[in-house]
Amino acid sequence: MYTELKSYQIIIALLKEYGIRHLVLSAGSRNVPFVHSVEEDPYFTCYSVVDERSAGYFALGLAQELGEPVVISCTSSTATCNYWPPVAEAFYQDVPLVVLTSDRNPAMLGQWEDQMIDQVGMYDRHVRKSVNLPIINDTDDAHFCERLVNEALLELDHHGTGPIHINVPMKAYNNSFNVKELPKVTRIRRVETDQADEWAACADRLSRAKRVLVVAGQQSSCPAELARALESFAASYEVAIAAEYMANIPREHAFNPTLCMEYRYITPKKFSEFLPDVVITFGGNMTAGLKDMLRKFAGSYEHWSISEDGSVCDMFRSLTRMFECTPAEFFSRMVDASTCEPDGSYLAALKAYEASATVPELPYSNMAAIRKVVERVPSGSILHLAINSAIRLTNFFKLQPGVKVYANIGTHGIDGCLSSLLGQAAASGRPSYLVIGDLAFFYDMNALRIRHVTDKVRILLLNNEGGEEFYFNKMWKDEASDLHTCARHHTKAEGWVRECGFRYLSAHNPEELDAAVEEFFDDDAEGPVLLEVFSEMSADSKLVYDVFDMTRPRDAQSEAIRKSKELIKATIGQEKAQKIAGIFKR
Repeated sequence: MYTELKSYQIIIALLKEYGIRHLVLSAGSRNVPFVHSVEEDPYFTCYSVVDERSAGYFALGLAQELGEPVVISCTSSTATCNYWPPVAEAFYQDVPLVVLTSDRNPAMLGQWEDQMIDQVGMYDRHVRKSVNLPIINDTDDAHFCERLVNEALLELDHHGTGPIHINVPMKAYNNSFNVKELPKVTRIRRVETDQADEWAACADRLSRAKRVLVVAGQQSSCPAELARALESFAASYEVAIAAEYMANIPREHAFNPTLCMEYRYITPKKFSEFLPDVVITFGGNMTAGLKDMLRKFAGSYEHWSISEDGSVCDMFRSLTRMFECTPAEFFSRMVDASTCEPDGSYLAALKAYEASATVPELPYSNMAAIRKVVERVPSGSILHLAINSAIRLTNFFKLQPGVKVYANIGTHGIDGCLSSLLGQAAASGRPSYLVIGDLAFFYDMNALRIRHVTDKVRILLLNNEGGEEFYFNKMWKDEASDLHTCARHHTKAEGWVRECGFRYLSAHNPEELDAAVEEFFDDDAEGPVLLEVFSEMSADSKLVYDVFDMTRPRDAQSEAIRKSKELIKATIGQEKAQKIAGIFKR
């Protein structure tokens, strides 16, 4: 029988997955939940050493002779300090030890709680990885805990060997052992370039998969080697590629998930029709729509990530493998090993679904302005998208081939979009376009005084007098939040823009917008140009939902569920609704 403490259940289950059998246990109260659980499990070989310093050195000797990792476990407070000398020795001898320190309620640190010191990261630079586990209250906490334990155990032999540290806090001492089975856990496997058998097994898995979804994240460019490898990979397996414009990849085998895979558009039932067997990710971040839908089906597919540094990024909560290599190397090696006979049906189905979600004619709005501009940005240009609304709305529309797209979605901050575009323009000498909202623009407006602004800069400033995003995400509540959350203002950019030597254009209605756009793209215009389009943020936000609603596929059951959820949230509040949903998940 096992402890009721879920953090220790997860640790024990993952120790088994990693094949770690030998445990050196020191007596104490806080680690009793772990100690009693493993001493009753025949999988483990347990050794009892009371003195923690001696226990650490004993484990070091075991690990050296066995040639495999050994666990050391102790109670809280000064017991953990006694591990310092053997942990340091293990670090400098490259000996793999799993250092498990039990801890108390983090809220009580510094409150004269018995036997409590700050144990987080206590071994500092003398361990290869240190993690502090969450106290588990729900499924999100459990997943976080499982990921952290994986991250730590993966470092036992990553480009060398050595000790790792896992700190295990708990709210209260637990002496109950009534759990018959350990939870199902997923071991995250790191695949390195020299593991030929593992590569062959993965290629076989892909050859048998009926649906492989490649998700291309943000990248500044797509080298020719990667483009060729990705094209060959897509032709060799039953593959579809989901790619927003910031991925900057060729689009022959790709679809844009922004409209058709946005969770506000597609129902879970409909999404399940396209659910992949394997998801492969590379590149940086992406916007939320597809991420949210894949998270709803976490555990229903395998997620493989390609990461040159071997870091763990479990964005869909389904990560099973990390490939420590470049994307080009991954796709090339898989092409060489393919035995698949794809018919292209998976991509065709997703492309057809994407095509069904066409954007209608739009009334005067920021969305209409974006459409009129981005569809005309010439091939070979740079297009920088400020965060949130600019990205979301631009991805609704088709760009000319060869437009290079940037966005600061590494951190999703509004503070430097304008400056970044000006740097990209200065470095490239190419025609450079920026789509930016008013809050982001005024935050970074001093950038217009940078001396290196080129004549080829074109800025579309969407001034709807505040933060539309807060309307879009239902954060607007009343007139007070209109001011303090949405930052309502009545500021115009004209004076500052002209002062900085830009040609200034503006639009307040459809006719003015059409005329201004023509001037905006005038190749004979001298100097940088800024077009300021005035609209209303509440109307702009509503229009996006209207577009989703007008193009949304209908089925009675899904629509009824969707409307019921919206009604519940509106009635009892989002937080309570999420808590109730969490109860049913458990």
